[in-house]
This record gives sequence, structure tokens and C-alpha cells, in this order.
Amino acid sequence: MPVNTIAYQNIIKELISSNTILVAVSKTKPNEDLMELYELGQRDFGENYVQELVDKAASLPNDIRWHFIGHLQSNKVKYIAPFVHLIHGVDSLKLLQEINKQAFKNNRVIDCLLQIHIAEEETKFGLDETELEQIIAQIGQLPNVRICGLMGMASFSEDQIKVRNEFKKLNHIFNQNKSWFIKHSSKEPILSMGMSGDYAKAIEEGSTMVRIGSLLFGARNYAQ
Repeated sequence: MPVNTIAYQNIIKELISSNTILVAVSKTKPNEDLMELYELGQRDFGENYVQELVDKAASLPNDIRWHFIGHLQSNKVKYIAPFVHLIHGVDSLKLLQEINKQAFKNNRVIDCLLQIHIAEEETKFGLDETELEQIIAQIGQLPNVRICGLMGMASFSEDQIKVRNEFKKLNHIFNQNKSWFIKHSSKEPILSMGMSGDYAKAIEEGSTMVRIGSLLFGARNYAQ
């Protein structure tokens, strides 16, 4: 399926009115597809796999802001530490410590979002509120990471009330800690929630960044 440029332009119009950032989720998609959106002005792209992200970053324009949105393993942080713009899914203190270590080696401060578990599905990753508090209490020991906000994934469900309530929960946690994010990162805090199927609800419930893939690029190609 070719890139849906009409959908892209319509989504951008929607997001401008709510001041929401679009991360175009480009995993498994060829560079040509990314360049099609790049030529339309898109600069934020999200990838789930470290090797794919490294390969794309090496061959695509260097003003692209690369977001790592998958489940990141500690032993792979070193490959994206030199250039990654934002790591969305930090779900443990151990991972945050490794990001800090690799950021120091690259003379960088890496922006991160803490992933909160809001879905009823046990397969989803994320911190609970107690773990979030523990990380916030220890962040002073990690000078090469900057916690810019929170990220979460709602249940994959047709129960729209459940999905909306999960977004409400994350927004509540976000607002409880918003002043800390501002103080720690010195920038407008980020609440990353909402994907192709639920981004409109996420924005209504306070999302400032959405991660959209299939609406723009079509179904993912895992057979490549």
C-alpha cells in the first residue's frame, strides 16, 4: 500500500488545533515511504527495532528526530545512544541507568519518557505508580537522562469506555507529576498516548504526542 498522504495531511490539520505532536511509526517500512512523508514536512519518526532504527538513521536525512517506541533491552541502548531523539518506553530503573551510562559515553543528555502500565492486558509493559515515585526519587543520580513526561498504551479493545478510562488514568498521573517534569526537564512535558485506532480519544484526554503508523503507511510488513 502506498503512503496515504491525504490521511497524513488531514491528521496534521487535526493535531495543529490541539498542539499535538505526530510521531509517524515507520517500523518495517522502506526508506522511500519515510521520505515521502519527509518531503511533506514530517520530521518525527518512530521505530520499534534497534537495528532497523540504526540502519534508517544512517541512510536518511540527519534532521529527522528518531523516536524509539518499542521495548528497549538494556544491552542495545548503546547502538541508539549517539543519536536517538526520544526514548518512549522506559519501564525500569535498570534501563534508565543504562541509558544514563551510554549517554555519558556519548557526551549527551538523552530525553526519555517513563512508560506507565494502564492497560488491563498483562502483556503490556510499564511502571506502576509506586515504581514511578521510586524512579523520580533517584533521578538526581542520573545526570545524563532527562525525564520529559510519560507514555502509555491503552488496552487493545473495542470497549471504548475502558480505553477512555485508561487514558484518563494516565493523564491523572501525568498531571500529578507535571510540575516535577517541568522542573526536571525545563521544557513542556510530554504525554505520549494514542495510536492509529484511538488517537482521537487520547487527544481528548490530554495527549500531547500520538504515535500513528497504519493510517499513514498501511499494514506492517513482517515478511521482509
